[in-house]
Amino acid sequence: MPTLAPYEFSDADARHTIRLRSRLFDLLAPDGRARALVEPFRLEAEAAADQFQDGGAHDDALGEALEVVWRNWRDAASALRPVGHYGPTTRGSVVGLFRSDGGVPKLPVARVMVGWSGLDGDRQEDRANHGRPFQAVCLWSVEVIDAFVAAGHSLAPGRAGENITLRDIPWERVVPGSRLRVGPVLLEISTYTTPCHKNAAWFLGGHFDVMHHRHGPVSRVYATVLEPGAVAVGDTVVLEPDPGGS
Repeated sequence: MPTLAPYEFSDADARHTIRLRSRLFDLLAPDGRARALVEPFRLEAEAAADQFQDGGAHDDALGEALEVVWRNWRDAASALRPVGHYGPTTRGSVVGLFRSDGGVPKLPVARVMVGWSGLDGDRQEDRANHGRPFQAVCLWSVEVIDAFVAAGHSLAPGRAGENITLRDIPWERVVPGSRLRVGPVLLEISTYTTPCHKNAAWFLGGHFDVMHHRHGPVSRVYATVLEPGAVAVGDTVVLEPDPGGS
C-alpha cells in the first residue's frame, strides 16, 4: 500500500489517481496561459505513468509512479499561484459541518477534527469513487444551495453530502489548485465533485446533474488537507490566504 507521507493510499486509490492524471491536470489549466505553465509538470507525470503502465502493474513501481504524478500535480498548482491565477485573498465563514457513517444526507456537528484523511467520524460507502487523499473533504457554498432552493429544489446544507458549507466565498473562484484556510485547517481544492444519483431526491425531476461543474460555478468540490486541525461552525474562512499566515 503506497504511502506519500502524511497521506495513505490503498493500491486501488493509487491506481485510480494515476488513471485520473490527465483530468486532474486539465482542471488546473483551463486556458492557454495556465496550460503553458502546467505543461512541464504534466509531461513529467505522464512519462512516469506511461513507464508504470508499460512495466505492468508491479507493486514496487506503483508507489514510484504515484509519487511523481502527485508531486507534479501539486507543484503545477503551486506554479499558478505567483501569477495571480487564483485571485486575491477573500474572507467568509463556516455555515455548517457535516459527517455520516456513509450515505447522504450527512448530519450536522458543531465542531470536528479534520485530519489528513478527512473529518473524524466521516465515512464513504462508495470507496470506488470516494475517499482518496485528494477527496478528503467535500465543500459547498450556501449561496449556491440557496439559489437551488429558490429554483424549487429541496436542498439544505449537508443534504448533498458536503462536509463543510461556506458563506461569502465567491464560488467561481473555488477552483482546482486554489486554497482555503478554514479555521486553522489549510485545504487545497483538487477537483470538482461528480454528482451522484443518491442526490436525486433533492432535485426537481431527480435531475441531480444540474450541480455538475459543466453548468458553471455550482458544483461541490473536493480538497486535500495540507494542515489538519479542529474546525467549528462560525470559523473564519480565507480563500487564498497570504502565505505569511493570514
